[in-house]
Amino acid sequence: MATKTLEYAATGRRKTSVARVRLTAGGGKVTVNGRDVNEFFPVESLRSLLGQPFQATSTEQKYDVVASVNGGGPTGQAGAIRHGIARALSLADANLRAPLKAAGLLTRDPRMKERKKSGQPGARKRFQFSKR
Repeated sequence: MATKTLEYAATGRRKTSVARVRLTAGGGKVTVNGRDVNEFFPVESLRSLLGQPFQATSTEQKYDVVASVNGGGPTGQAGAIRHGIARALSLADANLRAPLKAAGLLTRDPRMKERKKSGQPGARKRFQFSKR
């Protein structure tokens, strides 16, 4: 009889990106949208963002990550996956919640793009004022 491995699922969000993350016990393999993390995020700084929850909890190479992410751009997607990994780790082990919270990884980053207002070229910029 095959033993079922435990899987922890969580949702992470950042800007307009939403990531569904699944953690399973493993050797540290990260897959994003069916592709290897090195292929999906060619920039090293974005890949290092994904490792922050594992570094904060000293659980590197203990979990495999399968993430499905959509919406937004690369930075928002990496942030959403990081948020999802942190939430899944806190589900996996309640003792990991304190270091994750102390590192600020469980808090959803509320910063969003400000909407463009009518009668202006952008969110804050105004058209040039002419007195005469």
